[in-house]
Amino acid sequence: MTPQVSVIMPCLNSAHHIQRSLDSVLAQTLGDFEVLVVDNGSTDATLDIVAAIADARIRVLNQPERGVSRARNLGLEEARAPLIAFLDSDDTWNADFLEKLAVALTARPAAILAYCGWQNVGATGPRGEPFVPPDYETPDKVAALLEGCRWPIHACLTDARAIRAAGGFDTRLVVAEDYLLWLEVATRGPIVRVAEVLAQYQHHDGIQATKNVTRSILDTLRAKQIFLDNHPEITTAVGHDRIHALTWGRLIQEANVLYWRGDIERARPIFRKALLSGKGSISEKLRMLPSLLPLWFHQLLLLAANRRNE
Repeated sequence: MTPQVSVIMPCLNSAHHIQRSLDSVLAQTLGDFEVLVVDNGSTDATLDIVAAIADARIRVLNQPERGVSRARNLGLEEARAPLIAFLDSDDTWNADFLEKLAVALTARPAAILAYCGWQNVGATGPRGEPFVPPDYETPDKVAALLEGCRWPIHACLTDARAIRAAGGFDTRLVVAEDYLLWLEVATRGPIVRVAEVLAQYQHHDGIQATKNVTRSILDTLRAKQIFLDNHPEITTAVGHDRIHALTWGRLIQEANVLYWRGDIERARPIFRKALLSGKGSISEKLRMLPSLLPLWFHQLLLLAANRRNE
């Protein structure tokens, strides 16, 4: 029989986390699902842990290490259900995650994606607080989505046809590949919000793509550019000035946050990208210009400027 939901879980050397993530799937109150564990070339005990779980709903797919986007795309090729959920092998769901999001989609038959709130477990300060996003299904939806990625990959449930129509994950992106997919999917039909925290993003000491702040900022811009190149009508509808503010303006703003925090090493590649593309106001270009110089000289200039301001 065809399951109601296909859960796609890519993994690479996930022995420390995958049991907890799979337990959160197997505990779902909506039990009509399949789990596609896509191993991306693990060399630890990941596959042994999965093999020890006696549940016929779990299927294992294997590929050499080719990146998380290709792993997810392989899962999409094999998925049988009309609804798709993604869960990375170090994240978790509440037991009623699938049920509540599936009910939300069923209640609005035209909807193609349901999203919910989440919590960054292990993060400190405000970033570690539970967060319920606003309702983005408004007349300003496209611009709101272009502000940045509005939900993590495991905090939504999506119509499989919409994902496939969008082309799956773009393998050119190292980070923000999910953001590009959500842009493509969420602008093809209505989306619905479940105003509860039902997903957890687990912060830990392992390899996590979002820890590379510079790459994340640059790839987020690239995702926006790919999307807008695919849909030139959106620039016309939203307006060129606003699109510039949502793309290059946002990029420079995020680099400025790093810069004023004293993290110029991470800000410099972003400044160079903006400068070499001719973006930014005169004052912004003056601030960004030293990023074309060697790092040590840039640091000397900042030190001299700070001393003058004391």
